[in-house]
Amino acid sequence: MRHVGNRVARPEGPAKVEGRAVYVDDIPRAKDEWVGGTLRSPVAHGKLRCIERGDFDFSRVVVVTAEDIPGDNVQALIVDDQPILCADTVRHVEEPIALVAAPDQGTLCAALDALEPRIDPLEPVFDAERSQDVQSEISIDKGDVDATFEGATRIVEGEYHTDSQEQLYIETQGMIADPPTADGTITVRGSLQCPHYVQKALRRAFAVPPEKARVVQCETGGGFGGKEDYPSVVACHAALLAHASGHRVRMVYDRNEDLLATPKRHPSRVRHRTVVADDGTLLAMDIDVLLDGGAYTTLSPVVLSRGVIHAAGAYRCDNIRIRGRVVGTNHVPYGAFRGFGAPQVCFAIERQMDRIAASLGIHPVVIRQRNMLRLGDRTATSQLLKESVGSEEVLRRILAHTGFDRHEWRKERSGNKRRGVGLSFFYHGAGFTGSGEEMLKGKVTVELDDDGCALVRAGSTEIGQGKNAMFTAIAADALGAEPDAITIVDPDTAAVPDSGPTVASRTCMIVGGCLDKACRTLADRVGGDPNTPFRERASAFVRGGGDAVATETYGSPPGLQWDQNAYRGDAYPVFGWAADVAEVEVDLTTFDVEIVRFVTCVDVGHAIQPQIVEGQIEGGTLQSIGWSHIEVMTAENGRFRQDRLATCIIPTSLDTPPIDVLLVEEPFSNGPFGAKGVGELPMDGGAPAIASAIEDAIGVHVTHVPATPERLLEAWLEAHPDDAFFEAKR
Repeated sequence: MRHVGNRVARPEGPAKVEGRAVYVDDIPRAKDEWVGGTLRSPVAHGKLRCIERGDFDFSRVVVVTAEDIPGDNVQALIVDDQPILCADTVRHVEEPIALVAAPDQGTLCAALDALEPRIDPLEPVFDAERSQDVQSEISIDKGDVDATFEGATRIVEGEYHTDSQEQLYIETQGMIADPPTADGTITVRGSLQCPHYVQKALRRAFAVPPEKARVVQCETGGGFGGKEDYPSVVACHAALLAHASGHRVRMVYDRNEDLLATPKRHPSRVRHRTVVADDGTLLAMDIDVLLDGGAYTTLSPVVLSRGVIHAAGAYRCDNIRIRGRVVGTNHVPYGAFRGFGAPQVCFAIERQMDRIAASLGIHPVVIRQRNMLRLGDRTATSQLLKESVGSEEVLRRILAHTGFDRHEWRKERSGNKRRGVGLSFFYHGAGFTGSGEEMLKGKVTVELDDDGCALVRAGSTEIGQGKNAMFTAIAADALGAEPDAITIVDPDTAAVPDSGPTVASRTCMIVGGCLDKACRTLADRVGGDPNTPFRERASAFVRGGGDAVATETYGSPPGLQWDQNAYRGDAYPVFGWAADVAEVEVDLTTFDVEIVRFVTCVDVGHAIQPQIVEGQIEGGTLQSIGWSHIEVMTAENGRFRQDRLATCIIPTSLDTPPIDVLLVEEPFSNGPFGAKGVGELPMDGGAPAIASAIEDAIGVHVTHVPATPERLLEAWLEAHPDDAFFEAKR
């Protein structure tokens, strides 16, 4: 390996640094281009009676409603419950009701202002506990939970809540659609993670075959899951306006519209009942997971799936019952966000483990060492852990680095500013759940050109995570070539195969694995003296008429079995493992929390590009830190309050603590060069580690994130009811 494990320049890097990268709104305006906008519902629930037109010359614009959609009025996702445009029942604030295209922004705004939807209000449901609309339910059973509880002498209970979170990608949602060509081809360009998802949505909306729906990814300014499902909405809207107007149509959201209308992380409530032995051994777990899915199903069943699988944490227990459900409310639909349900349940199980440790009077490290999953153990779904299990090593490394095992946790502390240290321990499945990858069968094609260069064709997108450099390193080493002989073809459904979406920590391990195999196939075909440069040998091979194209389709590692009905078996090909230690300082006057230091140790299998891997870990960790105590996302009557950057707060460089990243490499035999997924794993552990540190500092058990000053004050008063100073303030 000459390039895997060493630094390869990011192909897109210079253009981004120099300001030459072309994002969707940087594409030059066409001469006859129009702009598009959306008429949205002002209420959370009601019956749409009509759309009244006010004093405006509507001949100057094009208006599209549900009845103008050529195909199905369905946003093609998992379940056909979300319309492209509302036709009868409004289910959330900001729901799209009609679309308008105009020659300029001023005319567009005037037309939208002249349209008024008439809606008969209905009673909305905002409390997930009250909802009767079950979008998905999943059960996991292992052992005999009831019998263990019947004979239990020690049961520890806890209830944990997590709020929503905004992805806050740097670039807002945006698409440009061309009017259909003479042969009926629809083309959209935009900011997105999953081009073939968008293609599927267009095919459904326009009732066209795949070759008539072309999706091109522009340079994309961040995603974090927020560019997974929602770009399909914007693409369908822009394409409908282009179809109706005969003009190219540009739809780029401003930040206010993006914050108000787009999906965010699912809020959660998780209840734990745990039977433990006197030494802390976990005997039985009874876990109930509830997610708020919002008005439509979107990707909620998949979020719930990953959530329940991870709900028991990275711990060994013979008797487990997990009941999970996601319910519909009249909130804006919740959707994909880095971690996909695992951060919510990871917070709960890690807080529960600290509660158990406190109830037994033992150290948080001891409770984890006693119960952690190891090689040869079985998970909650009874999956046997056969290889690449870095659990013991990540905990050993982080303890050696931080000395947390020698820290006197929850020792009574004094002073106005109190410091505490907390730990979290967690794992995350890489790739799609269960049989998902096998059903998808993602593809990668590698083609040699006349100059002996390799063109890598894959549907995976570069959204800032370093995919291009990673693929370059994999292809170069698998071929025995130099990086300058590798060209990563830009994602375009007319030019690349469907490799599956850029989600679920699958790009490196799944798609990169296919790339590795396709390149090795070509290298074997080219053959020749390995001392001769690859490009020279490959060029001669192509000119000689050799088969210069190799396509690899993903196949699951042998022996994996998954029962979708019972939710039992091999949930993922492999897991990434990690441990976090956070040090915080809590000001008892304001209850502000400052993160003083953060250490994370992560088993990545093998780091294809170590610097990029460390950057991914730092970024995901910082998102989790923000979620833990800074990032407030609330709704009033179904409308998000944090609707601008002045109120939607995320950590800045001034809020970012020193983050030490320790890499552990327990290679996975079916990953490219031993690598496995790492994109989502860092999101899981930051919030519980910080909550643990807050508990250590001020002695209150944090059960709700974000742990805002207001919530910490309430917890402090509950623990210290005689504190006259704060009681008077309240």
